[in-house]
Amino acid sequence: MRRKLTIELLHREAAQFCHIESSYENPDLYGITDGKAVGTYIEHKFQRQLSKKYSYNQGSSTKEIDLPSPDVNTDIKVTSIKQPQSSCPFKTARQKIYGLGYNLLLFVYEKKTMVSVSYQG
Repeated sequence: MRRKLTIELLHREAAQFCHIESSYENPDLYGITDGKAVGTYIEHKFQRQLSKKYSYNQGSSTKEIDLPSPDVNTDIKVTSIKQPQSSCPFKTARQKIYGLGYNLLLFVYEKKTMVSVSYQG
């Protein structure tokens, strides 16, 4: 039986995921220049890692929050350090995050070459 996912375990898994993903060139991302495709790939890969170890409510692309379990209540975002996601009308990061009503897990990546991506968590 899998353990119940908590915020503390989510933090630990995200840090481990970033460390592992940053340690090698990812052939699945070779030639991908679309930031949304990179984001979807990373988000799905992280959720697959979580689902192997933990039980939790998993959201979908039609729901607002990726991890809607009351104990976790977290949305996952993936963005480039060179061109951060800015799809909302707010002027500062504080305005974007303050008052969301849920947690935000942000993966920031940097393409080091056309075929290599590193992550900061």
